[in-house]
Amino acid sequence: MNAETGIQIRCRSWTEALEDAPLLCRRAVDAACRVAAADMAGRSVEIGIALADDAETARLNGRYRGLGRPTDVLSFASGEAVGGGGRPEQPPAMLGDIVIAFETSARDAARAGKRLDHHLQHLVVHGLLHLLGYDHETERDANRMEALEVEILKRLGIADPYGDAVTAAL
Repeated sequence: MNAETGIQIRCRSWTEALEDAPLLCRRAVDAACRVAAADMAGRSVEIGIALADDAETARLNGRYRGLGRPTDVLSFASGEAVGGGGRPEQPPAMLGDIVIAFETSARDAARAGKRLDHHLQHLVVHGLLHLLGYDHETERDANRMEALEVEILKRLGIADPYGDAVTAAL
């Protein structure tokens, strides 16, 4: 199973703060795909990631969610089915797009005492899990999604961003 990841740098602050931001995104996608391989039914996927700013996420958040304020990460699933047994002749399934805002992400990372590179990878993983249909609308769903995030981040050498709350809930 393979993930083709297209990355657009829409806010220069990302690469000023993290020279290797695109590589970090690709590493996070690869780790998430290895852990969530069953959700992809062995099929190759395409994912778009936009490293944007608060203004862009505020516009998108207002247009698609009715919330005219910036947010750290937005996911837009394509709705294309990922299943199909992973036949080699199948083209990759377009999972969707992830948009991550620099200012909100940097501020949240600083406030939580986290490294920005780790936080970026966490947001990519979080967004990708949303594209695969995971959510955090109920406590049970949130615990399931957070446990997957923790497992994926551990593979990347990143500490549990939720502390012991997820482990205690399982």
